[in-house]
Amino acid sequence: MQRIQDHLSRRAFLKGTLVTSAGATVANWGSVFATRAIAAEAAKRGKKCILLWMNGGASQIDTFDMKPGRPTGGPFRPISTKIPGIQVCEYLPKMAEQVNKLAIIRSMKTQSPDHPDGIYHMHTCYKMNERTPHPEIGAMIARYLGDPNSDLPSFVRMGPTGNAGAGYLGPLYEPFSVGRDGRMPSFTTPQGTQQSEDRRKDLLQFVENEFAKDHQAEPFESHRLAKQRAWRLLKAKEVFDISKELPKYGDRYGASDFGRGCLMARKLVEAGVPFVEVGHDNYDSHADNFVCHKANMQQLDSAWSTLLLDLEERGLLKDTLVVWMGEVGRTPQINNRAGRDHFIRAWTIVLAGGGIKGGLQYGETDIDGKNVKSDPVSEGDLFATIYKTLGIDPRVKHYVGIRPVWATPEDTGPLTELIG
Repeated sequence: MQRIQDHLSRRAFLKGTLVTSAGATVANWGSVFATRAIAAEAAKRGKKCILLWMNGGASQIDTFDMKPGRPTGGPFRPISTKIPGIQVCEYLPKMAEQVNKLAIIRSMKTQSPDHPDGIYHMHTCYKMNERTPHPEIGAMIARYLGDPNSDLPSFVRMGPTGNAGAGYLGPLYEPFSVGRDGRMPSFTTPQGTQQSEDRRKDLLQFVENEFAKDHQAEPFESHRLAKQRAWRLLKAKEVFDISKELPKYGDRYGASDFGRGCLMARKLVEAGVPFVEVGHDNYDSHADNFVCHKANMQQLDSAWSTLLLDLEERGLLKDTLVVWMGEVGRTPQINNRAGRDHFIRAWTIVLAGGGIKGGLQYGETDIDGKNVKSDPVSEGDLFATIYKTLGIDPRVKHYVGIRPVWATPEDTGPLTELIG
């Protein structure tokens, strides 16, 4: 007589397998129901992604969706750009020269207004859910565009960034974090001689292998994989050293952690890392919004514009998608502390490179920037556009246990008008 748990186990196994082109059945390790062929095909395209994360939420009205002369407009003035009809803030003059590369989405209409849930939502395209730990965009890109045989990590981030990690994709796709200044973690510097390090490594591997025979839970596997990745990374750690490039490029990117982070991001994608996230802090301007944004844009303008130019000069921009976004926008209304609060009804995100058409504005807000006037864009629509641009199926399906979860929510889809 067949027990119900036998049936469920067999069903879960079948759900967690895939069939290769040769007809072989492969177990779905890590609860991922996606063929190796899909990942291999996506990786062949050599696409990369750099996420410039504006932690706290940049003001759309003070950057790319200005409302001069309106009560919501604020003191900043718009300037003309390389593309007639598109204006940006006066404190982004270098980006004004790069507008021909940009697709400016001015009609984001999202659902999570606060920082922890907003950061999660804008890194995963899903709301926080205790039952389903969703993977960040970086983990998803690492899964489909990363090289598992590379000594370099497939998902690198520095500064204030995401809060979700690899989620249900498992420990293999967890992010590797670098300091705000681009410095490697202390564990990457050996404490002893190479001979002693090799002996310690052999001993630890023996202990881990023995322990794994009877302890196969994911946390143990995560610890083991993290250590293995650290050992492999030591072979390629010179890629993270930008000291030789700083004399030539440092002034162009700007003497800030964010500028050095953008230089590091360019170097990493050039070395083959498929996803790099660089965080830029201090946008949560509930008070002194204009002081905060003026200071931030003076760093942002040099770093972002130089990154785009540098990628273009090296022939990398056509295959590298650069995303500029945060977790929320800022209110059109200016509060009694000269600040702008959180706002999710109508805000702006910018895409460039990687097959995105440049010189475009998508969507529109009303005269005061309080509501979307045309072409609203959700979190899922944005992520579907990003994944489609990178050659990843936005509706690829994974399993958490026996429960199917799609890369992007139902009723969302890519903004095909932006994809070249």
